[in-house]
Amino acid sequence: MSNLAFPPAMYGEAVSGDPAETAIMRAIQGVDAGLVTHRIAADQVGAAIVMTPEVPLAKAMTMLPLCGVGFQNALGALAPPEVSVHLEWGGAIRVNGARCGRLRVFASDTDPAAVPDWIVVGWDLALLPLDPETGNDPDRTALYAEGCADVDPATLVEAWARHSLLWIARWEDEGPRPLNAEWRGLVHGVGEDITQNAHSGTFLGVDEDFGMLIRDNTDTHLVPLTTLLEDTP
Repeated sequence: MSNLAFPPAMYGEAVSGDPAETAIMRAIQGVDAGLVTHRIAADQVGAAIVMTPEVPLAKAMTMLPLCGVGFQNALGALAPPEVSVHLEWGGAIRVNGARCGRLRVFASDTDPAAVPDWIVVGWDLALLPLDPETGNDPDRTALYAEGCADVDPATLVEAWARHSLLWIARWEDEGPRPLNAEWRGLVHGVGEDITQNAHSGTFLGVDEDFGMLIRDNTDTHLVPLTTLLEDTP
């Protein structure tokens, strides 16, 4: 059980291991949608949510950037105003420009045209740096090293659930456009050179299903979000 407070459509379970792995196990067992598994430790916090889409996987994968936007909105509201929070297309979470955590996605099916039985989106965030000498890896950071020592991890998990639920409601009512507009203002690396799934070129942005658009010298390539699916543990 969980002592955290979640919206009526959600319910929590505190876990001792990887929240995503527990959420996947519960999803396979047929748990109701809305389960939020979470783990709060001294050096790290993480959570995952079980969802049961009613659309094909290609569109249901939108839950990855949607939960990323929910996370950014949650941390952005709790952190000091000078702290910036951005998202990478591939799932990395950046705080003040450096990688601080990641989002992950799993599904019961890998066929883009099939409606999956369940999708799990999880995230983890470093609270304390692995290396006390933070200058050894300037592209990695931790939340408490970025002026966020007063951010309560439990409150962050609760806020992420609330913001994500709000975005799910907007996505269902208004379609992908509002979410796409919000995400474009948060994504890291647009306009920069990138290599993804053997394609190298300029990251132009995304299509309506958040597939990555990469322009090389001659063509524009689409990398669908389904390529980010991880194997079920």
